[in-house]
Amino acid sequence: MVVVFVLAALLVVGVLVTANWYVWRRLFRDTTRAPGPVRRIGAAVIAGGWVLTVGALVAERAGAPFWLQRVLAWPGFLWLALSLYLLLAVVAGEIVRPLLRRYLERRAAARQARATTGAETGVEPSASPAAADERIPAGTAPSQTSDAPDTPQTSDAPQTSDTPDTPKAPDTPKAPDTPKAPDTPESPDTPSSRTTDTTEGADGSDAGAASPLARPSRRLFVSRVVAGAAAAAAVGTVGHGTYGVLSGPKVKRVTVPLARLPRAAHGFRIAVVSDIHLGPVLGRGFAQQVVDTINSTQPDLVAVVGDLVDGSVKDLGPAAAPLSQLKARHGAYFVTGNHEYFSGAEQWVAEVRRLGLLPLENARTELPHFDLAGVNDVAGEDEGQGPDYARALGDRDRSRACVLLAHQPVQIHDAVDHGVDLQLSGHTHGGQLWPGNLIAGAANPTVAGLERYGDTQLYVSRGAGAWGPPTRVGAPSDITVIELASRKA
Repeated sequence: MVVVFVLAALLVVGVLVTANWYVWRRLFRDTTRAPGPVRRIGAAVIAGGWVLTVGALVAERAGAPFWLQRVLAWPGFLWLALSLYLLLAVVAGEIVRPLLRRYLERRAAARQARATTGAETGVEPSASPAAADERIPAGTAPSQTSDAPDTPQTSDAPQTSDTPDTPKAPDTPKAPDTPKAPDTPESPDTPSSRTTDTTEGADGSDAGAASPLARPSRRLFVSRVVAGAAAAAAVGTVGHGTYGVLSGPKVKRVTVPLARLPRAAHGFRIAVVSDIHLGPVLGRGFAQQVVDTINSTQPDLVAVVGDLVDGSVKDLGPAAAPLSQLKARHGAYFVTGNHEYFSGAEQWVAEVRRLGLLPLENARTELPHFDLAGVNDVAGEDEGQGPDYARALGDRDRSRACVLLAHQPVQIHDAVDHGVDLQLSGHTHGGQLWPGNLIAGAANPTVAGLERYGDTQLYVSRGAGAWGPPTRVGAPSDITVIELASRKA
C-alpha cells in the first residue's frame, strides 16, 4: 500500500513538473532570443507560486498561526487557479500558433510577389500607369521612350529636327546633380527592400525581410503574440471568477413538487446554503453578505448543508458570528460537511448551536406539514460520527413528506432506500473551476441542480463560497430558495 502511494505521489509530481515546464517554455523561453533575466524571472515566478500554494495548503491543515495562513492563502490559492488557466491557455495556443504563422507567411508571400512584379516593370505595386511613365530612369535609351529614334521630346523644349545647330538628344549631357537610377540608395519603400531574406533568425527560424517580422523572426513574433494572449486570457478569467465570488452569491429559485406534501404547505420556502468555506480568505464580511442575502429572501426555513468553515472555532468563531442574524419562521438548521471534520466537528456543532442554528446530527424534527431530517457527513465515519439513517429516519411516519439534509450527493442512494422525498446537498461546488465539473461529475451522481432518483428527488447547490482559490469559473455561487409545491393543491 505504501509503495502504491509513493508511486502515485511521484506520478503527480512528475505531471506537475512537466506541465509547469511546458508553461515556462511557452511563456518565457520561446518568447526570448537567448537565456537572460526574463527566463530567470519566469522560472522564479512559477516556482515561487507553487511554493506559496503548497505553503498555504500545509499551513491550513497543520493549524499554523492564523495570521500566517492568511498571508499565504491569498497569493498561494490564487496562483493555483492562475496556473490552471495558464496551462489551458497555452494548450489552446497550440491551435492558434500554426494558423497565425500560416497567415503571416501568406501575407509575406503576397508582398514579395507584388515587390517582384514592381521590380520587373520598374513600377512600385501601388503606382498608377501615369506614374509609371513619370518614373522612367533618365538613362533609358531613346528607343524606349519615343517613336522618333534621334530626337526624343523633353518637357523643356519642343522638337526641332530642322534646326541644324540643335544637338542630338543622345549627346545632351545630364544634369550633374541627377544620379543614375542604379546608384539611388534603397529606401524602405523601394521594391528591392521588400524582397524575402531567406536567412535564418537567431532562433533557427526563417526570418523573411518581406515581412516586417524579419527582426524579430516570424516564429518569435508568433510566440510572443500567443504567449501574451494566453497570459491575458488566464489573468482575465481568474480575475473575473474571483470578483464573482467576492461580490457574493446570487439567489436561485427552484420549485419542487412533492407527492405527499399537504396542500397547506404549498409554497413553503427553504433557503439552502452550502459550502460557505469561511477561512483565511473568506471571513466575517463574506459571512455577513451570505446572511443578508438569505434574509432578503424571507424564507420559512434555512438549511446550512455543510462545509461552513475551514479552520478552528478559535480562529474563525468571529467570522461565523453573523450567522446568529439568520431569520426564518421555522428556524435555521445545520448538518456537518467533510470540512467540519478537518476543523473540529464537535466544537463547530456546539458553536453553531450557540449562534442559534439547530444541528441535526443523525436526527429528525417534525415540522407542521413534513419531516425534516439530517445526517452527518460520510467523512465522520473515521471518527465514529458517520451518517446513521436508521436513527434519523427509521421510525418516522412514511405517510408524511420528508426532506433530508445531507452534505454529499453520494448519500442519495441511502435516502432512496429510506423513502425520502427530497434530499438537499452541496459539496460539489458545481466543479468550481472549469473543467472541474468533469471531475466532479465522475465522483458524484449529480453535480448541480435537481434530478430524480426513483421516488426521491435530489437538489445539489453549487455553494455560496469557494475552497482554495476564491475563484469560480463556469460554476457561479448561489443560495437556492426551494419552494415546495403540493400536487394536491
